[in-house]
Amino acid sequence: ELPVHQRGDAVSSIVYEANARVRDPVYGCVGAISSLQQQIDALQTQLALTQAEVVHLRVRQTASFPHGFCPTSPTNSGSPTFKLMGSQTMPIFDLDMVVDQASLGEPMWSF
Repeated sequence: ELPVHQRGDAVSSIVYEANARVRDPVYGCVGAISSLQQQIDALQTQLALTQAEVVHLRVRQTASFPHGFCPTSPTNSGSPTFKLMGSQTMPIFDLDMVVDQASLGEPMWSF
């Protein structure tokens, strides 16, 4: 009862499911899909944590070096004053991170 243009896809799906049932008689392709979804979820969580860490580091860098002062600047990198300040700088505030599982599939920001 399928239209002719969809029959090839239907046959491919049936063959895929049959092969998946041979490999995993209980779950078939659902097991493979579930495993892949778990990997996606773990990678999205890891990406969100990494993005939050980047933001946190940028905030700390901005708070530590106000008014465009940059530790990698050629004029400041060898300064003994900079070295002393760099070892004594404390963050102005600390960020606690909460990961919203519902929005992990969406980017935190866009360019």
